[in-house]
Amino acid sequence: QLQASGGGLVQTGGSLTLSCAASGRTFSSTVIGWFRRAPGKDREFVGGIRWSGTGTHYRDSVKDRFTISRDNPGNTVSLHMSNLKSEDTAVYYCAADLAASRISANWKTYTSWGQGTQVTVSS
Repeated sequence: QLQASGGGLVQTGGSLTLSCAASGRTFSSTVIGWFRRAPGKDREFVGGIRWSGTGTHYRDSVKDRFTISRDNPGNTVSLHMSNLKSEDTAVYYCAADLAASRISANWKTYTSWGQGTQVTVSS
């Protein structure tokens, strides 16, 4: 099971860190992905990390502003967001792909989802 937390209201240019707590079985092949859904838009991939912590992948629009890390040996994956923009406003979700061969941007490959946490960036 996954549980996302840490959302809130932040001003443009500010920073926020989201956390995803994982419980239950995980494997070295597990990938934790972060997705978001803005009002009226489709769910989109934000970034992901291998459970081993050996690799990350981000969408281009956040690559220089967001960082995903894993609390090792804990079971928490964090999404550190900086220089936030209004277009980052969305409900953010973490999800797990238990038998991942790569970090996929396709939400359909992720089988376990946490509840969303709202991030609102105001100017």
